[in-house]
Amino acid sequence: MSAASILHADLDAFYASVEQRDDPALRGRPVIVGTGVVLAASYEAKALGIYTTMNGRDALRICPEAAVVAPRMEAYSKASKAVYEIFHDTAPVVEGISIDEAFLEVGGMEHISGTPPQIAATLRERVLAEAGLPISVGVARTKFLAKVASGASKPDGLLVVEPGRESEFLHPLPIQALWGVGKVTTGKLNDMGIRTVGDVARSSRVRLAAAIGESSADHLLDLASGRDPRPVSPRERRKSIGAQSAFPRGSRSESEVDSLAAALVDRTARRLREAGRACRTVSISLRFGDFSRASRAHTLPFPTDQTETILAAVRELFDASREEIEEKDLSLIGVSLGNLEQADTVQMELPLAGKPDGSGRESAALDQAVDDVRSRFGEGVIKRASMIDADQGVPVPTLED
Repeated sequence: MSAASILHADLDAFYASVEQRDDPALRGRPVIVGTGVVLAASYEAKALGIYTTMNGRDALRICPEAAVVAPRMEAYSKASKAVYEIFHDTAPVVEGISIDEAFLEVGGMEHISGTPPQIAATLRERVLAEAGLPISVGVARTKFLAKVASGASKPDGLLVVEPGRESEFLHPLPIQALWGVGKVTTGKLNDMGIRTVGDVARSSRVRLAAAIGESSADHLLDLASGRDPRPVSPRERRKSIGAQSAFPRGSRSESEVDSLAAALVDRTARRLREAGRACRTVSISLRFGDFSRASRAHTLPFPTDQTETILAAVRELFDASREEIEEKDLSLIGVSLGNLEQADTVQMELPLAGKPDGSGRESAALDQAVDDVRSRFGEGVIKRASMIDADQGVPVPTLED
């Protein structure tokens, strides 16, 4: 049996913790980051029932004494960089997941840095001492178990899942602890009397597959049984991020093209931010009924990860292609973001054309709020008004890199 050598390190209430670190007056107080929508809440605020994506007015009704601060993306990016430097100094293999969490592989380092639990404890001490931030760490044999362990240790904790005791730790947990179990799957499993991870592990594959499909059944049975063969591996830096979608036959009016383009921009811009990148080049691709293709690209004067800035560039490219679109039988469109740079190169306060100063910062905060809602409740929970009644096209495989 392999040793528990995978660490999942997750900063606690990251945005709010940065605010409390930088302003001593906020320490020990309920803190809300974000005005219209709660982007982050300190643990003091969470204890009162405030949660990420909550409406700001509702949050203040629950806790009128909470301190409300505007998001400072540059400060969060700088703090993340400092923590990642500690990650890379701690382990030879680091797999970044987001701005505030990562997997670390520390196997074979016993004679250099100590056992995995000792390395995890030292990591927590360093992040607090050098970056001034609390961090929770889970240690286990697999990535899945390590991530569940870090969540169970929050806030500001360390939990080691010893080999041979995984089932003892995992099986009492609710089914929502399994990756891929959202509201729909929860409802289906609950209807079958399945409420805990142990219930999943004890279920037959045939019974599960009949309710949620064969692929999902295999996935959940593996996780519930502690099987997760994925190694910790550094993510390759993408050269581009893109998505494309086909049109239903006979559906390609100007408004429908714009609606589908906006949906593709929403998707790609979100993935851009998740990767911690910003783009300078925006491209569109077109395919027609005779299988001919066309493409156009525009390079921005500054890197951006903001949805509305990217959408404005995409709309300009489609306007320049309008004549060709009207003359031919358009069957597919694609959006690609290239010339990628680190997200901390984004000019956060650059105003959008025709809007007052500061709109760039407001746009970034809105993007973050929408990303958080979609991450929590699913991609389709928020749609542009133009997409509510529009046929969004038939998705086809995404092209990247």
